[in-house]
Amino acid sequence: MRDERRGSERKRLLLEAKCASRSGKYEARVDDVSLSGCFVNTAWRVELNEVVSLEVQLPSGEWLPLRGHVASYQPGVGFGVSFTSLSAREAAVLNDVISSTKEKLS
Repeated sequence: MRDERRGSERKRLLLEAKCASRSGKYEARVDDVSLSGCFVNTAWRVELNEVVSLEVQLPSGEWLPLRGHVASYQPGVGFGVSFTSLSAREAAVLNDVISSTKEKLS
């Protein structure tokens, strides 16, 4: 999801994450976050359109559960997730993080 396919503002952040999919459970880092999706940095292999559950650790330390499907995959690098069914609370929390956090470039 490095190219400009999202219609939502995105911000390059580095957030710890826990992921679960039919491929397994693993820890990763999430970056390039928007209201429509994010990029998950991991060497873990996933399949396109696979459903993924994420728990993302916010700068406050709180864990935010999110759900989506794999929209892109870069072997050995990670995958893009397109969020599905964000609740009003999840969208509000993500919007707050996106608008209030300074970008971290590495």
